[in-house]
Amino acid sequence: MDDLGALLKQRIVYLDGAMGTMIQRLNLSEEDFRGRLFANHEHSLKGNNDILVLTQPDAIRDIHLAYLRSGSDIIETNTFNANSIVQSDYGTQSFAYKINLQAARVARQAVAEYSRENSERRFVAGAVGPTSKTLSISPDVNDPAFRSTSFAIVKDAYKEQMRGLVEGGVDVLLIETVFDTLVGKAAIKAYSELGIRVPLMISGTITDLSGRTLSGQTPSAFWVSVSHAPNLLSVGLNCALGSQMMRPYIDELSTIAPAYVSLYPNAGLPNEMGG
Repeated sequence: MDDLGALLKQRIVYLDGAMGTMIQRLNLSEEDFRGRLFANHEHSLKGNNDILVLTQPDAIRDIHLAYLRSGSDIIETNTFNANSIVQSDYGTQSFAYKINLQAARVARQAVAEYSRENSERRFVAGAVGPTSKTLSISPDVNDPAFRSTSFAIVKDAYKEQMRGLVEGGVDVLLIETVFDTLVGKAAIKAYSELGIRVPLMISGTITDLSGRTLSGQTPSAFWVSVSHAPNLLSVGLNCALGSQMMRPYIDELSTIAPAYVSLYPNAGLPNEMGG
């Protein structure tokens, strides 16, 4: 954190760009996603981008390197959905820890290679996504009290993910795309229980120009809800809108949060052809 904090005091620090669209460009087949490790796996794995750190690590390392060579100071691990909750959709939940461990190592390899080329320090952020569940909102409109999971289950999934990322060597953990703040708080609780020393970045996401998260919070309310997080390096917003439309909400955060503020905007919505 000392080196990253010192850099933040000097200038704006640049994150990398999207991982998913870069993977799409590779046009990988089902066999590519499976590799030898999952050759006989009972579920289809195409689209499970996180598993590629195990089956196609060189491809993921090359994407990291491309972002580093384009000017990124921080690259994110390929672990947005690398938690047991999302991985259960593919029958790979037992590999969650291994995916995160390997993803961190692959990113560290890319940083090491870049540093050998340029003698510049770069950083790895362990990406911790929002899972596919909500805790504040019922997924059943006919039963407002229904929840498909629990705070404890989400917290434990995050503990497993974070442990793998930290043991793999990340410099910072990024809890990102928080659309349900209670899920984000489960991640913060997991972080606290693990006693992790690496700094924490938190980034929420607003759904539209209303400037609110899916669970209904304004940026100010979101900050109040997560401001207790230990070792907090930054708070911000990602996804949702483009830079210009996100500006007023980032301004709102910057006026109340004593931490550094991050902005990770959406580059645009998919077109009719999925591009």
